[in-house]
Amino acid sequence: MNSKNHTNPRKCECFDLYDQLIPYKKAWSWQKSILNEKKALIDKNQECSDSLIILQHPSVYTMGTGSSENYLNFDIKNAPFDVYRTERGGEVTYHGPGQLVMYPIINLRNHKMDLHWYLRKLEEVVIRVLSSAFAINASRLDGFTGVWVGNKKMAAIGIRVSKWMTYHGLALNVTTDLTPFNSIVPCGIRNRGVGSVKGLIEDGEHYNKLEDLQLLDIAHESLLKEFSEVFQLQMEKQTVFKLEC
Repeated sequence: MNSKNHTNPRKCECFDLYDQLIPYKKAWSWQKSILNEKKALIDKNQECSDSLIILQHPSVYTMGTGSSENYLNFDIKNAPFDVYRTERGGEVTYHGPGQLVMYPIINLRNHKMDLHWYLRKLEEVVIRVLSSAFAINASRLDGFTGVWVGNKKMAAIGIRVSKWMTYHGLALNVTTDLTPFNSIVPCGIRNRGVGSVKGLIEDGEHYNKLEDLQLLDIAHESLLKEFSEVFQLQMEKQTVFKLEC
């Protein structure tokens, strides 16, 4: 197992599409394509860099591998939005405009080969973003994955790991319309709610004056900064053309 190199951060190719609504199926395909490329390099004992995709999705529900349809408050054949069952862990969640989604495709051999460590690091990224960018005191909740402010879940996390390569990732509610969450039991947790950055700061004296796009800009910059620091990575911007090749 390799340890993190604190003096020379590893490179991470960053596909920064945070201001675009990318259909879920397309982003899912991108992840699997990048994953397969990296696994092929690993099979040949060749080095591969880490990757990160950051974007927003049009409204969509996603379910984990073993997700129960009992957590859908609608007939799946007449769903209000598309529903996808994916390879990630966890139960059903909602993605939509105003929510920033990060898909890290990283080689845990170059970090730490420990899934609990990885999940806690993803949580740390969000906790640091909420604190440094918005002065929101968020935390973990014993027995649950994700980031919380009181009983409100601010960020959902669901991952898959193949040959120690990660994909899927985290979703942070920034200016998200939370209404679609009412049609599901988010992450299968019935007695707790969901929250957004905008919802928590709307009574503040400073941030409540910012437009939605400004809040998204602030959250986006902070997510990239904190992700880079937590995982000791150096971001290198890539164009979407590389994903489409």
